[in-house]
Amino acid sequence: MKRIFLAILALPALIWAAGNTYTGTITDSMCGGDHKGMNVKPDETCVTECVKMGAKYALYDGKNTYMLSDQKGAAKFAAKKVTVTGTLRGDTIQVTSIAAAR
Repeated sequence: MKRIFLAILALPALIWAAGNTYTGTITDSMCGGDHKGMNVKPDETCVTECVKMGAKYALYDGKNTYMLSDQKGAAKFAAKKVTVTGTLRGDTIQVTSIAAAR
């Protein structure tokens, strides 16, 4: 009985640690959701060039831009739709995983 009780107590912590999922497009912190101002096509090239100039990879969900703690993982998905799993802290997602969106 004690084991079941401890397992029930641990469950919320495990769920919290796994984080939430966020779906959007990998962008950069300079352009956010609009790459028109840079006049660089395609968007993938714009994201990559902005990061080379000092911007950071971010997730744009259609309304908000979230910074990503995993810059290396995000680089593989520049301008692609993804699902990010992690915990939101302020405006930054502490990334657990990044995968192509279905």
